[in-house]
This record gives sequence, structure tokens and C-alpha cells, in this order.
Amino acid sequence: MKSQNVNFGGFVPISTVDWRGRAACTVFLRGCPARCFYCHNLPLQGGEDLRPLDEVVAMIRGSRMLAGAVVFSGGEPTLQGAALVELAAAARAMRLSVGLHTNGIFPRVIEELLERHLVDMIALDIKTTWERYDDLLEVAAVGAVQQSLAACRRAKAEGSLETCEIVVTLFRGREGDLPAIAKATRGLDLVLQQGVAAGFVPLSRRELEAAAAPLGRNVRIRTREDGEVGYGPGPDPSP
Repeated sequence: MKSQNVNFGGFVPISTVDWRGRAACTVFLRGCPARCFYCHNLPLQGGEDLRPLDEVVAMIRGSRMLAGAVVFSGGEPTLQGAALVELAAAARAMRLSVGLHTNGIFPRVIEELLERHLVDMIALDIKTTWERYDDLLEVAAVGAVQQSLAACRRAKAEGSLETCEIVVTLFRGREGDLPAIAKATRGLDLVLQQGVAAGFVPLSRRELEAAAAPLGRNVRIRTREDGEVGYGPGPDPSP
């Protein structure tokens, strides 16, 4: 194991919500270049808590009796690309499945994880339409996110990526963005997540279903009230 530090954000020994259908431990890595106003992990956008990489690996190892997988989240875990790759390789050596929650801003890290077969599930946040992207994130990101999306699509088509979820956090008044996002992510699993932020009335499950109805495809809908449910014209994709 390389002797390097990780800017550590937190650790959950066992989670049933970070990877649908899997019991996983979750590692949070600190730092993110984007400044989404609705970020639910705002304290992890910055700050510093440097830990030896081996210490984080030991946390993962200690969860193996309960968790068959590890999910890397943040913050934005791919910001710490070298450390993330090392952690994923260590988890793979423990025969754990590896998941990643990412905004796609660092596509080369995602491509390396895919090329080295170090990731089984990617939940890729698609924030808005491509035209509004950079303004929302307050950083030039649209080209990088499109590259990450393309890498995930290729890997899924080739069978080297087991699961790819496109996660869209939807706010009232932006329902009209959804058809363009759905078109850009066709062929990948789509999750509509209730946007929650100060000053906004969250969309209800029924309102999210109404926004999804014209898409004509199965989606998963997440709300605080009902958790995660399937919706669409086909059979419920719930496991």
C-alpha cells in the first residue's frame, strides 16, 4: 500500500441506502470543486482531515463481516484520484464490490477505475441540461461530465460495468429539463431524486411521477416521504 494521505470525510460501517440491494460500508472523501446550492454534504465541500490511506483501508476491512461492498462518496471522491484508485484496489483485493457516487467532473479517474475493473457500480449525478451546467455548478464542467457519461455508457455496453445509475435531483420549476436529460442518458438507469433546499417546496412523489410520465420509461423515484420506489410502463424493477 502506498504511504499517502486521504482527505477524509467520514465512514459509515454499514449502509443499506447507498447501493440499492446491497449492504455496503461507505467512505466519504472530502473536497469538491462544484458549488451546488442544494448539496446535502455541504461540510464536505472543503476542509481538511488528513488520514493515512492504510487507516481508511483498515476501516473498510473491519466492515467485511457485515458489508459485501464499499461505496465511495463525498464531497467528490474522484477529486482525490490517486487515493481513490488505491482504495478501490484494496477493496477489490478483499473481494468486495466497489461503488462510486460522483458528479463526473474528473473523467480520467473514472476511466482508470473502469479500465482496471475496479468499480462495479457508478451513480453519476446529472445536475441539469447541458446549457445550464456550468452556471449551476459555478465551474466549467459540462465537457468533463459528458466524457464521464460516455465512459460509463461504453463500459455498461461492454459488460465491464455492472450498474450505472443516472441520478437527477429535480426541483420545482425545472421539470421541463427532464426530457433533455433523459434523452442524453438513454439506455442507462434513471433515478429522479426529490430536490430539497431552503426556499423550495419539494416536489411530491406524485409530482415526480407526473414529470416522469412523458418519458415512457422505467425510472426510480426517491423522496423523503416514501423512500425509493419504481415507476414506469414496465414491471417494477425493484429487486
